Amino acid sequence: MNLDRAVLRFAGFIVLVSVVLAWFVHPYWIALAAFAGLNLIQASFTGFCPAAMLFKRLGVRSGTVFR
Repeated sequence: MNLDRAVLRFAGFIVLVSVVLAWFVHPYWIALAAFAGLNLIQASFTGFCPAAMLFKRLGVRSGTVFR
């Protein structure tokens, strides 16, 4: 798995967890999904992604988008 796939997989996981928490715990958990979406949008413009930096430190090999 490369860094790009790891970031996308992590973002998808966060969105799904947010939806489940919003359904079963409290509707305000949907803000977590909004945060993940906004982070993906800003990363597409700037190339800066905190999750990509974390995964890179954990040893995930680079992809084509996040280096």
